[in-house]
Amino acid sequence: MKPDNDAVEYVRMLVEYNRHDTGLDRTGVEPQEIRSVGIVGAGMMGTAIAAVHLRRNLPVTITDADQSALATAKHSLCNASGGCHVERLLHTTTNIAEVACCDLVIESIAENVTAKQQLYGQMQGHLGEGTILASNTSTIQIERLAGNLGNPGKFCGFHFCHPVQERPLVEVVRGPATTDRTIATAVTHAKAIEKMPIVVGDCPGFLVNRLLLPYLSEALEMLLEGVSIEAVERAATDFGMAIGPIRLLDEIGLDTVLNGGWILAAAFPDRVAASPLLVAMVKAGRLGCKSGAGFFSYDDGSDDPTTDETVDRLIEQWSKVPVKHTPEMIVNRMLLPMVAEASRILEEGKVRNARDIDLAVIFALGFPVHCGGLFFWADTLQVIQQRQLKDAGGGT
Repeated sequence: MKPDNDAVEYVRMLVEYNRHDTGLDRTGVEPQEIRSVGIVGAGMMGTAIAAVHLRRNLPVTITDADQSALATAKHSLCNASGGCHVERLLHTTTNIAEVACCDLVIESIAENVTAKQQLYGQMQGHLGEGTILASNTSTIQIERLAGNLGNPGKFCGFHFCHPVQERPLVEVVRGPATTDRTIATAVTHAKAIEKMPIVVGDCPGFLVNRLLLPYLSEALEMLLEGVSIEAVERAATDFGMAIGPIRLLDEIGLDTVLNGGWILAAAFPDRVAASPLLVAMVKAGRLGCKSGAGFFSYDDGSDDPTTDETVDRLIEQWSKVPVKHTPEMIVNRMLLPMVAEASRILEEGKVRNARDIDLAVIFALGFPVHCGGLFFWADTLQVIQQRQLKDAGGGT
């Protein structure tokens, strides 16, 4: 698409606005200083979150029940930085108490309410008086997770977007009991590690995943309507998206997307349903990049993965009556449901203004800067349609 100078300038203003935003509607709230960070969970996300902090010279203690996962995380983090720098700042342990005494503890384990609550129960007696506990959950309500916490005021969501090293946005999620100081501290800390924080009200999926799910769902639905994977990907990237929706599914992990989908389907049954194709892919063990195969195959290590007959057969099992789509129809089919969901989020007061939504889609979901964000693009689309009507004699 042709760059829109007004859109680019609008995005520049959004970034400047965020740089000065405290995340609060009132002044005079002093954030706590974060001098050490504990991370629970040495998987892909936990390791990536650790790397962000180590690059900013913050001491990190990381723990996992799986010692091999800890060893892998340490090896990965040391290799990525040359070793010596990380060896000085990084501490790995299986002792949860050593993590709980850090100024900020970020939980990054599986998206399972019971598992997270059990973990918090194990940490309760070890948490420092000033320690802030944060969850990297992408979909589960903070209120639900905080149910048995002794001090829910010092608990919030702190959701990093995948891939962590490429996506600047962090969702700071305020639960019903979260204090202003906890929010101010989380926002200040996010900026200290060179991330872009947006404060979001508590709800299933928060902001990013409530917007992402309709985008991905429509892409999957079009595959069942006879649109090729290549056509969907090309339409998205030609529009300007950083990555096509099918590759994005593989990168996130199809099982991760499905688990989040179940949570959102339970919360919003009137407009969210799990894709039978996604369920079939997960049952077939095709989880995306992490398993070597999803909608694309990655076993050969190529930067240009290919599709294969297994996926074609799974699509055929659930295929519907074919529907012909132009590239413009494909793009609108994926993006207009996002606009509708964004409008609901704004009406519900889950974000403070439309600017935060436009920031989120650009810096979390790879929406093209030259389109100015979701609402900016939708407004532009409306102006174009009005001009077309006028040119056709249908308006004044």
